[in-house]
Amino acid sequence: MCLLVRLFVLFSVTFIYGQETVTKDVDSLYKEDQFYAGVTYNLIGKRPTDVKQSGFSLGFHLGYIKDMPINKARNVAIGVGLGYSANSFNQNLLINTDDTGTFTYSILEGNTYTKNKFSTHLIELPIEFRWRTSTPTDYSFWRIYAGFKFGYVLTHTTKYRGDLGSIKFSNNNDFNNLQYGLTLSAGYNTWNVHLYYALNPIFSNNAQLDGTTIDMNVVKVGLMFYIL
Repeated sequence: MCLLVRLFVLFSVTFIYGQETVTKDVDSLYKEDQFYAGVTYNLIGKRPTDVKQSGFSLGFHLGYIKDMPINKARNVAIGVGLGYSANSFNQNLLINTDDTGTFTYSILEGNTYTKNKFSTHLIELPIEFRWRTSTPTDYSFWRIYAGFKFGYVLTHTTKYRGDLGSIKFSNNNDFNNLQYGLTLSAGYNTWNVHLYYALNPIFSNNAQLDGTTIDMNVVKVGLMFYIL
């Protein structure tokens, strides 16, 4: 994750600097915000009563969106893109296996471990309806982008360190590889609040805690930076 942090900082600085300093020729057929980079605080929604988050769970997001204006003023558009997302979730749900190799789920006591998290890396397909106050010569403007995002989990890992020793898995089929949810980005110029709410759970129905399906989903709150 350290490398991802460095890459995100580099992209963010480049994006911000570029938006503030780059001058463009007047283009009546202009497009906006086709590259993005974001950082989010990752929350777990619909948690079972005893599941709690701990530490700081981060997400880093990069990608390209094809901006397709649909009106003459070009301040209303449809966006379709491709991106990459890396996420971590620190919490107290232990993922382990029994003697048969079946994955099990249990709640950890607070003083029995020093690390317990799962991480995901996804390829994402964002689709957005875009409204903004831009013009061919105004590069600082208000925007509201609402949409839908599909994500395919390329890799996922779970890591534990504590009284049970060190446990790591990366082949847990109980994770839902397909993730999808609603998105909203809104703000002015460089700074934009970004929200994501997953419409399906992190785990399949095979993942159960005390005989009950774990229906937890992903909620992300953070900042999104855009540049042409």
